[in-house]
Amino acid sequence: MKTHITKILRKNQTPHEQKLWRNLRGRRLGSLKFRRQFKIGKYVADFCCLKKKLVIELDGGHHADDSQVVKDEKKQQYIESQGYKVLRFWNNEVDDNIDGILERILVTCGLLA
Repeated sequence: MKTHITKILRKNQTPHEQKLWRNLRGRRLGSLKFRRQFKIGKYVADFCCLKKKLVIELDGGHHADDSQVVKDEKKQQYIESQGYKVLRFWNNEVDDNIDGILERILVTCGLLA
């Protein structure tokens, strides 16, 4: 039986994904239900709130490489074409400003002014 990529990604989350997930899982943030490693077309979003059509992407240093920037832009354009809003955060933001990230998510979802 073939293991789906999303299952593999969920089992191998980065420390930054784990940290953000601890704050999102179980409707801990504004009672919003988030899914992790959620497939949208041929792409996999790090986190997704279906009700608010919000995707959250975490980027490590390799996402600054030119070839990865192009791939990320293509992925984001596709996801946005499906009606989602995409928020991108750098891994160091998760370490340095998790509260700011959570606030930005709540503001984007209209749950905080």
